[in-house]
Amino acid sequence: MSLLEVRDLTTSFQTGGGEVTAVENISFSLEKGEILGIVGESGSGKSVTALAIMGLLPRPPARILGGSIMFEGQDLLRLSDRSMQRLRGPGIAMVFQEPMTSLNPVFTIGEQIMETIGAHESLSQKDRFARAVEMLEKVGIPSATSRMTDYPHQLSGGQRQRVMLAIALVCRPKLLIADEPTTALDVTIQAQILSLLMDLRDEFGMAIMMITHNMGVIAETADRVLVMYAGRTVEQAPVGRLFDHPLHPYTRGLLSCVPTLDQDQDRLVAIPGSLPEPSRRPPGCRFSARCSYAVPACGESIPPLAMFEPGHAAACIRVRDIG
Repeated sequence: MSLLEVRDLTTSFQTGGGEVTAVENISFSLEKGEILGIVGESGSGKSVTALAIMGLLPRPPARILGGSIMFEGQDLLRLSDRSMQRLRGPGIAMVFQEPMTSLNPVFTIGEQIMETIGAHESLSQKDRFARAVEMLEKVGIPSATSRMTDYPHQLSGGQRQRVMLAIALVCRPKLLIADEPTTALDVTIQAQILSLLMDLRDEFGMAIMMITHNMGVIAETADRVLVMYAGRTVEQAPVGRLFDHPLHPYTRGLLSCVPTLDQDQDRLVAIPGSLPEPSRRPPGCRFSARCSYAVPACGESIPPLAMFEPGHAAACIRVRDIG
């Protein structure tokens, strides 16, 4: 049994212009100790999928129209709010995109870590303090004991991200959802955070769902990759296979945007156009307007996600034609 299994998840938001579908028929699984990379441009539905798993979509305006989210055999969509609160922390934890807006500015980082421990475990104040210091040390915060009394604004961006990791990991979750964990960090700090995640995955044996738009992060960390575009999955594959032989034109476009050391290029290749607005998505393949391989048939219906090789699926009617 998979640790996490999402099947045909569809969510929507009520807007001034009516109900708009955010993600549509998303399906994937995640095994214990595995790292699944979810990649796509901003607005593809990556974060909405993560928030649905965590039970943190605001209802209203959000609504889950269908599907299931199975975690260790139980459907999270059927759990009460109280049951979900108990699950967050020791079961599933999440690191959000921007630590400065996720951390409470009026509480010390020690208070915020200890609050998480107290919500799930019956420990004394002394033991909670010791656990918090231990976790700060594990995520690489120097002088952890003295840092317990610091406020978020007293830390650098990299240190705040490490504190967010400490809060997420302090209850030893079985699944960590990392939503753009290296956004706005310089490349040196980014490499340190990614290395730290890999080390903690090995130490705790947890699975990680890595959400990012950075293909370099995916290449460095993921075991399997799910590519999302305009609320749908367009490709799934083991990470090596995806980079060696991408099937979907959108995936090819994402990879062509990444600079490499062995190519002499004056300019990077960019995908033309932009992501369609959720309320104005085309009736057929949602990438067709930006795709150089598109034919009239691409605009007639949404292509299904089909398996072309073992473990490698894509949603494109022209896969065999474009090689």
